[in-house]
Amino acid sequence: MPELAEVDYFRKRWDAGLGKRIVAVQLHGEKRIFRETEARAIEHQLVRQKLLRSVARGKQILFALSGGNWLGIHLGMSGKLRVEAATFEAGKHEHLVLRQKDIALVFSDARQFGLVRFHHGRETPAWWDVSAPEIHSPEFTKASMREFVRRHARAPIKALLLLQKGFPGIGNWMADEILWRARVAPRTLAGKVRQKELDAVWRATRFVARAALRTIGRDYSDPPKDWLLHVRWREGGKCPRDRSPLRRARIGGRTTVWCPLCQR
Repeated sequence: MPELAEVDYFRKRWDAGLGKRIVAVQLHGEKRIFRETEARAIEHQLVRQKLLRSVARGKQILFALSGGNWLGIHLGMSGKLRVEAATFEAGKHEHLVLRQKDIALVFSDARQFGLVRFHHGRETPAWWDVSAPEIHSPEFTKASMREFVRRHARAPIKALLLLQKGFPGIGNWMADEILWRARVAPRTLAGKVRQKELDAVWRATRFVARAALRTIGRDYSDPPKDWLLHVRWREGGKCPRDRSPLRRARIGGRTTVWCPLCQR
């Protein structure tokens, strides 16, 4: 599933169409990715409008268009944004195509867990404004994180990191990376994590988010080789820090990887 950095990478791909007018819209309006909007409104409103700017927040992307139009996209598990030639012919998994004079902006989602939203108005949509503060923003403070932890004290810390209302954009591999760097065991109940460890989780969360945005988010390049990410799915994978065998289990409904030696 695309996480914070992957989402920002895909957002930037559609930036190739900024400042250009949409000449046609092609979509599969009956598909479930349009379950929260009227697909015909997208077809009617976006033709002849210009793509003005884009922004990512957590796992969501918002595109502002001329005429007071807003297009929101959640990539879900398999969603991708890409740019094709103007002559591109959409297949069954290309659910939304914004055609411009020279290129086509394509949203594909084979598994259809993604979401397309549309809003017409002068202000940003309500569903966008209620998002939690970004991990890499000044608003994501130690105090705000501690308060969120306090409200979910009975959840395993791994499951807590996956809650988008507190940690927008953090997904499975990033949560494992954060806990590994903070040296916190993923099964530990959030309310049992000591203050010193919580501070380490906060620092690791900001570090992983920022570093991932500089690498994956920029050009889909790999983070440094000493990250847990590179060995977490490897058969017989070992901790990059102490070379001990990694352990795997399902925590919070997700496959979790950790080092039992340095995450006691």
